[in-house]
Amino acid sequence: MDTLKRHKDIWKVYKEELPSSTQHFAGRSVRLLESLQSSHLRSMMESFFKQRSVRSKPNRRVSANSMSFDEFFSSLKEATGQDYLRSDVEELFNEMDISCDGRVGWQTFHTFLFQHYKHIIDSMQACKNVPISQPLIRHCTYNKQEPITRVLALSQSPPMRYISVSKRGTLIVWNSHLNNIKPLEMNADPFNKRQYHRRFQGWTTDAVYMGNVHKIAVSTLSRGIHFFDVTTAFGFEQVHLFGLSHAATALCYWYDTEAPGEKCVLMWGDEKGSVNLLWFLQPFKGLFEMPFTNQTGPLQIFMPDICGHSALISYQHIPKIHSEPINRILYEPHDELIITSSESPASSVVIMDVNQKREKYIWRIEKGVKCFDFSFSLSLLVTAGVGPVVRLWNRFVTSRPTAVLLSHQTSVVDVVIHQALGKIFSYSKDAVLKIWDIPSQQCVKTFHLKFPNIQAGVTPEQGSFPLLLNRTADPVLLVTCREYLAVFQLKETNKTKSNKRSGLYTCALYNPHLEQVITACADSTLTVWDVKTGIKRMEVRNAHGKEEVSCMALDVHQRRLISAATNGTIKVWNLLNGLNLHKLETVSNTEVTGIICYHDDLLLATGWSRQIAQYSIAFSNDIYVKAELSWKSDQHREDILAMDHCLGLGLLATGSYDGEIIIWTLALQKPITRLQRSQQGKVHLPVHRLLFLQKRAQQSHLRSGAVLLSSQAGSVCWWSICGPRHNHGQFYVPDEFDESVMGLSTDQENSLLVTGDTTGSIKVWDISHYALSAGDMESAKELPPLLHYWRGHERAIVSSEVLVYESQLFVLSAAVDRRACLWTREGGCVGCFGQKRQWDLSNPDTYQSNRERTSPIKNKKEERTKDSQSRASPESFICWGESSGDGDHRQKELALNPQTGSTALQTPDFECTSDHRSSLEKFPLPKYSTFLSGDQVFEDLEIKMAARRRRRRNIDCRFGNEYTPFQALEIQEITELEEVPLKTWKLKMQQTSSRGTEVSSRIFSSEAAGDYETLED
Repeated sequence: MDTLKRHKDIWKVYKEELPSSTQHFAGRSVRLLESLQSSHLRSMMESFFKQRSVRSKPNRRVSANSMSFDEFFSSLKEATGQDYLRSDVEELFNEMDISCDGRVGWQTFHTFLFQHYKHIIDSMQACKNVPISQPLIRHCTYNKQEPITRVLALSQSPPMRYISVSKRGTLIVWNSHLNNIKPLEMNADPFNKRQYHRRFQGWTTDAVYMGNVHKIAVSTLSRGIHFFDVTTAFGFEQVHLFGLSHAATALCYWYDTEAPGEKCVLMWGDEKGSVNLLWFLQPFKGLFEMPFTNQTGPLQIFMPDICGHSALISYQHIPKIHSEPINRILYEPHDELIITSSESPASSVVIMDVNQKREKYIWRIEKGVKCFDFSFSLSLLVTAGVGPVVRLWNRFVTSRPTAVLLSHQTSVVDVVIHQALGKIFSYSKDAVLKIWDIPSQQCVKTFHLKFPNIQAGVTPEQGSFPLLLNRTADPVLLVTCREYLAVFQLKETNKTKSNKRSGLYTCALYNPHLEQVITACADSTLTVWDVKTGIKRMEVRNAHGKEEVSCMALDVHQRRLISAATNGTIKVWNLLNGLNLHKLETVSNTEVTGIICYHDDLLLATGWSRQIAQYSIAFSNDIYVKAELSWKSDQHREDILAMDHCLGLGLLATGSYDGEIIIWTLALQKPITRLQRSQQGKVHLPVHRLLFLQKRAQQSHLRSGAVLLSSQAGSVCWWSICGPRHNHGQFYVPDEFDESVMGLSTDQENSLLVTGDTTGSIKVWDISHYALSAGDMESAKELPPLLHYWRGHERAIVSSEVLVYESQLFVLSAAVDRRACLWTREGGCVGCFGQKRQWDLSNPDTYQSNRERTSPIKNKKEERTKDSQSRASPESFICWGESSGDGDHRQKELALNPQTGSTALQTPDFECTSDHRSSLEKFPLPKYSTFLSGDQVFEDLEIKMAARRRRRRNIDCRFGNEYTPFQALEIQEITELEEVPLKTWKLKMQQTSSRGTEVSSRIFSSEAAGDYETLED
């Protein structure tokens, strides 16, 4: 066993790992903390210590130097002299009151502030090195001191070119290095070059590049839009659309990059606050009807006569979105959203759908908004107005910002989000560019651009759209200041490169106190979701550096999260603000597979080290917490894979890779019983999950029955702790051979059992009358009634949990197909966390199963290959067929008989009396074209075990970064197994495979002499 005691610095693994960063997606009171000054803190300290003489009475158990919320609220207002919102202070108080006793002491307040600022400093250290070059400045002499309105990137016509549009209509072509500039020849037509370097009538307001048709649209104050063809080096004006009802002030263009010839749209906001959409139905055929004529020059189209082009164009008008001119407009294709902004305080930013069927989101900001940017995947809206303030908003929260960024000295004129870098660029009137880190919400770099036209004491004239972020293979940022341009090269680092483990879920759990779902990913990301709506609340990146999060648990008050990783590190997090409260001593640099928290905030952790470590976090204000190795932990011969506890009986259960299950007493910290013992000549299946039936254990007349469940490969085994007979039966869950059950959960009454297996299937069983007592062996001879069954995921399920919301039962599942979903107990899909549309658990009409009668799995169009068909058999998979269309073939199903456990081929008119068939009809499964066979799963299992042993052999020279069981299940194709050493453990696995999933009765029978044993002290 490889422990860390030989290391001089036991905290070295924490100090060397990549610092974590937290990003919030909802409004918080973090700015309240940042407004506190040293004088305020001294006054608060005096207020805390005054509480000693008032509250420290012999007959009252009240902590000294502590305050209730009302006392804290009054003291804070008195110390700062500011009238804070009661809700903001209450939120801050709850973040500190993690013990839920309604009081906060000075030590707690001081520690909270220290952790908050330390987290900011750590995040700043991680993002100091921004991959950006020094600016390269160029002067555009052709503009004649006219400000540049917009710079366009012509990415669809290599080599990369840029076109700058000045206020008076001068168009200049630039190469990728901003040299060899030349004016674009704006001819009346490609054969007449006499109108070289022509200007517009009226100032330009905006310009946009139409990449799929290689054209540029330029709007002017003369109520017209000019379309230029830039296919060749000599651009020419092709169409002039004039006579708009109002002048266009902001343009936006969108087309489907995967289908550039399909429907696309040019939209603009006008000076009256309205939105106009010009849909081009067949862009490759032509944007407008082009009649043959001898007249030279661009085609003149009068806007009221646009109906004459109805074969190619569709026009849509949305009036009076704002009361002021629209200065920005953006289209978000993922949810068909239009986002506009104006300087109107009553409607500063508006998010609406194109069809006007959903409710609008309206932001009302004082003095309005001059610029914004939006990230759909981050649900992040960034705005800036007349003042030097940049605000960050959650897409669904309009009441208050997530953060307020204060650093500029003058008004901010443009902002842009770089999602890959996790940065925000903001540019102010005084030619200052600032780079902000999104997770830490801090300024990491500032550039005072030295444009030659800047004079001391004079604010330079800026264009309407001074920033351009070109997101190509070699990304650049262009900044304009009157007739000057500056280019920044943005280099991609290892952090910004795509991560194959990103979004690969390893575990998930539900927090009933905060009504939140927490998911963990293989890329060491922890995400907190709102269960009512499915929106993201908080995200902690690099929670354990680069190590995979292996398991999670909640503390007794459900305000703290305990997470563990594959390198043995364990951390405690504040779920209200994402701060890392404690780092627990690592007793081994191997994977932690189980964590529990019981009374007095005592933690127990175990894993591949085969040790049980105990930690106390009840009253610890220290970041580093040492482990107590007081448990007699040298009992298991193999890695411990599962652990659960029962407070009603005061017991702890652990299960290992060799199938051994040991029962411990929490009070004495010693083993008392072995339910299944590994012996020479006997092969037991690995114990993947353990689950105590807490409700049964609380009732004395049911304690003699089965109170502990174990998941061993695909079988669910039932065990009794107190009765004379320990094994109460077992049954095989998956519909295919050589599968495993990785998700095991029950409701509070222990009447339902929910299983999730490696085929992606979820099953709900009725266990209310199953193995209730020691004498009830008849019920355990057959399968419990199968109430509902559905295919929820394409790949293996790693976690499943039953949760209650407003007295209704739901099922949470997470799988290696990068989906974490919420289901009704009948199998209706509520939705997947992170999806485009949010749901409302109180309104079933918003569930995905009610909007689309299908599973969230994408239906694949490919046919099954002949090889797959030859390997398929009715015993190894479930096939949901589809008629060929001739009407002679009926849809067929392979349904599981809940009484016998066998599969029967049935047609839709087959009369079946089982309870689960109605669930299958109400929520039909999708038509699958591919599946995982038993051979493939066994190969995955071999790789998983090989990685486990290889990790242990190499543990002295490496920490983590090895494949875990869940990553092994993600491997799609296995071509060779030459690297797997032929050792005893592999021979054991081959013996297990030859037996399939039929577990021998002598293994689970209590009559076998070596199956269980009572240990004497």
